[in-house]
Order: sequence, then C-alpha cells, then structure tokens
Amino acid sequence: MAQYPTNRKKKTFTKWLLIALALLVVTGSLGFIALFPKATSTLEEIHEPLTRQVSAKRPEKVALEEKEPLSILLLGVDERENDKGRSDTIVVLTVNPSTQSIKMVSVPRDTYTEIVGFGKHDKVNHAFAFGGAEMSLETIEHLLDIPIDYVMQVNMEGFKDIIDVLGGITVTNEFAFDGFSEGEILLSGEDALEYVRMRKEDPDGDFGRQNRQKQVLKSILAKTASANALFNYSKILDALGDNVKTNMSFSEMMDVQSNYRSAIQSIESISFDRGRGEMMDGIWYYQMDEQELTEVQHLLKEHLEIE
Repeated sequence: MAQYPTNRKKKTFTKWLLIALALLVVTGSLGFIALFPKATSTLEEIHEPLTRQVSAKRPEKVALEEKEPLSILLLGVDERENDKGRSDTIVVLTVNPSTQSIKMVSVPRDTYTEIVGFGKHDKVNHAFAFGGAEMSLETIEHLLDIPIDYVMQVNMEGFKDIIDVLGGITVTNEFAFDGFSEGEILLSGEDALEYVRMRKEDPDGDFGRQNRQKQVLKSILAKTASANALFNYSKILDALGDNVKTNMSFSEMMDVQSNYRSAIQSIESISFDRGRGEMMDGIWYYQMDEQELTEVQHLLKEHLEIE
C-alpha cells in the first residue's frame, strides 16, 4: 500500500510545474465545477489577456468549436517580491481531439536560445524575467517553430495546496532517494514539491527531474478527472485563483472542456536529451541537438495538423 514518505528535511519549494488550469480544462472536471456560482468569478479572476491577438505562426485564432488541435504553454514560476522570477519549468502541450491524444514536451530551463523581443540569446527561462508570460510564449514559439495558442502561468509555491485538496497523488518512484522509497508512493502537496525538486542524486540530472514532473502531472490529471474532485470544488477554485494566470477566457475554457476532453486518453511525454552542456562566460547553458530539435518540431506540427 502507498505510504506518505516520512523523516525528511523540509526544503525550499521547488521551481516546477504541476499544471494549473490544464488539469481541469483538459480533463473535463471543469465542466461540472462550472455549474457552481463561485466558478465563474474565479475563472474570470485568473484570466489575463495577452497583447497579441493571434500567433504569427497561425494567422487565424484556433477554432475550438470545430475541434482544431491546439497548443498550451505551461510555465511553473517562482515569483519573488520585487522580481518577476524565472519560469524554471517549461512544458508545452499539443492537444488533438481527433486522435484523442496529448503530446507533452519538456523544454530544459537552461536552453540557450533567442529571447524574442529582447534582442539577445540567453537561457530560455530568463524570457519570463525579461518580459513575462508573453515573452516566454513568443520565445518558445520561435524555438519549437509552432503556434502556441494559450499560456498558463502557475505560482508553484502555493500550488501544492491543490494536491492536498485532492487527497494526495500516487506515483511510481524508480529508485529510492532522500526518504522516498522505491515503488508506489503517495505524495502530499509538499511531498510532491520535494519529489520533483531533486536532481543531484538523479543519474539523469535535470532530465530525471523533468520525468518526475511529468509523472506527477499525469497523476494530477487522472485524479482531477474523477468525480471525487467535485466534492472539494470550492477549495480547488481557491487554489487556482491564488496561483494561476492564463489568457484563456471563461468561454474558451468551456469550449475546451467540452470538445477536447477525450484527448486525455493518451499522453505521450517528449524530452530533449541529445543536446550538450556548454560553459559560456562562466555560465552553463544547454545547447540543443539541432537534429533532435527538428524531429520534435516536425512531430508537434504533425500533431497540430499544420504540416
């Protein structure tokens, strides 16, 4: 039976991504929660429009009512006082309701790339510090060469609350570390933050951490898709309102939950792992493998049905 890990030191909360709105919008729980009066005001509260109307890579806004494939950028942000912080977890979801599938791509936070709108190359996670969610979106669009329709920004320090509201989540740990046993374990919100934070003890380093992030994400998606989540709808909405911002409007959320819910049937994880580390002016960067980047770009374009 799964047990909560015990006897561990408390650590500073990690900079990572669980999902924000996507955990409700994509699964369909939102469709039921929206029946409650409190939902409307909360979902309007988290709506934060972008300056741009459409992507330069998709001249017309994605037609949700026609079930066109869409893409979502998820940013796990460590917000600090008098500082926008960094988006230290960056995940792109492409959602195709026709094939009932989601592709989930992790972008290494130290990736050296052009920061669109800032006029220089730097680590991709610095785009948020320079220009917020919109500059992050433009930069990731340029890197992956695909249109990104929506962006969801999550303040990760507070987002652990939603896991606790759900009664914890279950994951299968590949190896024991720092109080986490191997095998199936039950994680509270704070446990989950520590679980995905670790990388120094992981032989795969930051890539191992990315895999744990996606493992936790899948567990949350499965948990929120269940009817049990509805019993705590008020607390779930409180957690979202405090920690999430998105350019997806309330009506768009309703369209997504109605037309894209079936896509959760299949979630494929994609990682960049063929690149190399490089020191430049005393700073470590991750340099993408160009062939691997091209392969991922092609895969995402195919999934979005734009190639």
